[in-house]
Amino acid sequence: MSAQRRSWAEKLCPDAKSALFALFPYDAGPETGNLSRYARGADYHAVAGRALNCFVLQVQPYYPANRFVVLTDDSPLPEAFGACLCGAGRLGDNGLIFDGAHGSFVFIGAVLTDLALPPTPGGRGCLHCGACRRACPTGALGADGTVDPSRCLSALTQQGGELPPAAAAAVAAAPRIWGCDVCSEACPLNRGAAPSPNPAFTENRILSLAPGDLEGLTRRQFQERYPERAFTWRGPAPLRRNLALQQEKEQNDANP
Repeated sequence: MSAQRRSWAEKLCPDAKSALFALFPYDAGPETGNLSRYARGADYHAVAGRALNCFVLQVQPYYPANRFVVLTDDSPLPEAFGACLCGAGRLGDNGLIFDGAHGSFVFIGAVLTDLALPPTPGGRGCLHCGACRRACPTGALGADGTVDPSRCLSALTQQGGELPPAAAAAVAAAPRIWGCDVCSEACPLNRGAAPSPNPAFTENRILSLAPGDLEGLTRRQFQERYPERAFTWRGPAPLRRNLALQQEKEQNDANP
């Protein structure tokens, strides 16, 4: 962890000594849709946050003098690396954690605490077969397991404002308007991945959005229409832009 991230962690939990990690399987299957698999069910921040807060409520009475801070996504911790170190799963070359049953289709939640806990064995690694790097459409995955966020298609679809030409072309050619599942779908560790048992992620799902689903909506109206969804945090503008880029490409391909 960098000095900046250590300082952030210290502000959240002074004298932090341990981190606990939990995985939340989310995938319900490979149905066709223009939203990434992770964004089709309920917003994982809310689901994981509620679960981990319940955990803290049960643990806290046994350790009244200690602090427990729930972290979901917006975290100073290197979540995938931490989950690997504690034995939750393998760390892939695409930067994702792989659970033995559910593959990389899992969210990570953490609890930072000033309670000193014994470490659990972990550190299982990737197969290093190179399938994810070969499949990545933008070359965002490095040979050393690093991910370049400026080229990662998932990050580009969520970026606000106008995209640079190369990024716009990548989004226009993408199968998703939000997120990207290409590296996960290419990985052999995901073959036969079990579906999530959590109804928050398997029921009331939204596979795709069309222009009509976003037309005329303000940011607030968009979030009210789709409450507790992971694709709403940026508002409707990036989704409109991505849809427009893909439609323009389709028209250009049809009329060269």
